[in-house]
Amino acid sequence: MADSPDEPDEQDDEQPSAADLEAAGQAAMFGDPGPVAPLPPPTAVKAVQPAAAPAPASSGAYRVLARKYRPQSFAEVIGQDAMVQTLANAIARGRIAHAFLLTGVRGVGKTSTARLIAKALNCVGPDGQGGPTIEPCGVCEPCRAIAEGRHIDIVEMDAASHTGVDDVREIIDAVRYASVSARYKIYIIDEVHMLSKQAFNALLKTLEEPPEHVKFIFATTEVNKVPVTVLSRCQRFDLRRIAADKLAAHFAAVSAAEHVEVEGEALAMIAKASEGSARDGLSMLDQAIAHGAGVVTADQVRDMLGLADRGRIRRLLQSILEGQATAALVQLDDAHDLGIDPTQLLRGLLISLHSATRAKAGASPDALQSAEERASAEEMAKALSWGNIHRLWQMLLKGLTDVDIAPDPREAAAMAILRLIHAAELPDPSAILARLSEQGAAAPPGASSAARQGSSAAAVAPPRDFPALVKLVEDAGKRILAQQLHDQVGLIRFEPPGLALKPLRPLGADWPRELAAVLKSLTGTGWQVTLSDDSGAPSLLDQEKMAEEKVRADVLADPLVSAVTAAFPDAELESHPNQGA
Repeated sequence: MADSPDEPDEQDDEQPSAADLEAAGQAAMFGDPGPVAPLPPPTAVKAVQPAAAPAPASSGAYRVLARKYRPQSFAEVIGQDAMVQTLANAIARGRIAHAFLLTGVRGVGKTSTARLIAKALNCVGPDGQGGPTIEPCGVCEPCRAIAEGRHIDIVEMDAASHTGVDDVREIIDAVRYASVSARYKIYIIDEVHMLSKQAFNALLKTLEEPPEHVKFIFATTEVNKVPVTVLSRCQRFDLRRIAADKLAAHFAAVSAAEHVEVEGEALAMIAKASEGSARDGLSMLDQAIAHGAGVVTADQVRDMLGLADRGRIRRLLQSILEGQATAALVQLDDAHDLGIDPTQLLRGLLISLHSATRAKAGASPDALQSAEERASAEEMAKALSWGNIHRLWQMLLKGLTDVDIAPDPREAAAMAILRLIHAAELPDPSAILARLSEQGAAAPPGASSAARQGSSAAAVAPPRDFPALVKLVEDAGKRILAQQLHDQVGLIRFEPPGLALKPLRPLGADWPRELAAVLKSLTGTGWQVTLSDDSGAPSLLDQEKMAEEKVRADVLADPLVSAVTAAFPDAELESHPNQGA
């Protein structure tokens, strides 16, 4: 006991390191594995700086670009500004949720963001006195341990391989214990939608009221498979696809850091082919660098991805629009000899047609398009009508489906191109209808003719017939009364100032007197309006419908229209109101 005063001094001289604390925690949770080699002191671990271009591992082992350039800070996360701003405000105000759900397509940064959130919540700063921050230092022990994947309090679980309730029960049992060395114990569950229904149910209570030292971060590509009871307990972030221009700029920076020369067009093709996924794009860039041996050109990337030359696509589309079947088939054979996939060829035609559509609509062009491509799109937009554009688009989509399911994709692509050529030679449906209208100009127009047949020639003062009377009432602002005259009554007798009508719906006992008063105020003559159940003409609305059906039947019976409907079984005849009437 005499030596007890000296014991605090000895403890001060030999404080346990973070690595010792982690080893002790592992031994407490999983048992003592026995004597092992001593761990190196923390000073032997090289700090991971959040630079845009980290150096390769000193061991010489190659790391793919998608791992080597994984974001180490929120400043390096691209295309997710709204999420970063929300997290920054939450951390600054101390409003940190207990569960986060990150959803989005592959390669947009879900897992990387989850690790960054873990670093932001557990960072202690270079001096060890800091708190949660949106800008983790990257040099403190928690930041380094999380970046290297060795922090005992940051547990990552792949739900695709741990789907059962027993795996979740281990988490439920472990959350009761405090973290070993970190501020928060964080569970990162990737592909959380793969958990079983029983596993989700077992997790609900813990997820709703976890201990204060526990945070959950879920990541998934299929959020629709996550139960709504889980969604309601999480703060959800939808990570968007990364824009192609931002991806191209990011790939250019990576290429510069790797000391590789890559053409701008090659970067644009990789950015478009990645479909908003940074990981997919970096994997393609990695492959392109290996393929190019230091210099990556657009032709090399095109060959690597099996894409068709844009100039080749434009020439093929021009041949289709000009109806040159032989030239189009020759170009298709040339593309096949070069190893271009027919699916990619049709996709290229769709992209070119879409560019022409945007140019015709006056929309801003794609930022990654060259000046030549923009000029070609504008020229094509002037030559194509809206009807031709929509027709070609639908036929290209149908051809793309045929290529995917056909035994020989090359033959299916050839047939699709021939269909496009013959469709380009067909007259526009609006022109066919215009010709039919000219031929049938002498035919009875319908409602107005039928109404004139029921009118009396003895009337000398306006209105001259019943439809004119309805229009007179409507022009006077009595729209409800005019609609009732048009839709709900049939004409029995029109002999001004006498009017006999058959009500098709109940109108009320005072309705004839109200109509007579309106007509007297409009014409200056007293009218006698009577309602009767005698037989009368159909309402004006019914007459218009019957006239329209007759016109439709006449149009469909025309031989030219019959040929069009036989060639296009899904075509429909639509009626449009006469704008000039």
